Amino acid sequence: MDDLGRVFDAVADYFTLLSEPMRLRILHCICQQEKTVSQIVAETGATQTNVSRHLNSMHRAGALTRRKQGNHIYYGVGDETLVAICRGVCIHIASRLESGVEGQTGLIALARELETDAVLPVAGQQEVAGMSTAAGAARGA
Repeated sequence: MDDLGRVFDAVADYFTLLSEPMRLRILHCICQQEKTVSQIVAETGATQTNVSRHLNSMHRAGALTRRKQGNHIYYGVGDETLVAICRGVCIHIASRLESGVEGQTGLIALARELETDAVLPVAGQQEVAGMSTAAGAARGA
């Protein structure tokens, strides 16, 4: 396999983290501050077993941080670029859905809320349209 093939494989694996709706919900839940497993369960409405399974997968992939304090385990964002990609795609999809479907006025409001939920850039990344992303240069920023 050539170098480009290895890069494409790694990118596909990276995007796999966003392929589960529950993982998107979890990422949205903790994108502003770290939270306990119980808080994440309450905010997502999922079972603790389901949330814990996704949290462990995302942590192993480096997308989330995890720390223990007393009897609680806190999860936070470990990869700000993943949040920026997720936010950008959510905004794009919400805009497309609203423009094509009547009665979806809440989607644009959600997209605007997501745009204002800025995440601080990670060192070495560029600020692009209010979002932190290492891919900004590739997008013409």
